[in-house]
Amino acid sequence: MSEESPKELRIGDLNHIWLEYDQQNDILYINFGYDVEDADESFLTENDIVVRIKEGKVVSLTIFDFSKKAGLEG
Repeated sequence: MSEESPKELRIGDLNHIWLEYDQQNDILYINFGYDVEDADESFLTENDIVVRIKEGKVVSLTIFDFSKKAGLEG
């Protein structure tokens, strides 16, 4: 059984990054570009981050349990 090699991805638009934090659900959204684009594909990483891809470029990240990951829990 062979392991699948990691996919190399590029960030969509580094000039227009915007963030949105949903405090109630502790989710950080990071978008690369002006619009939230429809993704061609998406996947969930082992540490609960959704990566959305369009035309081979990352267009957004959704980070669940953000405050815990960032060490901000009090």
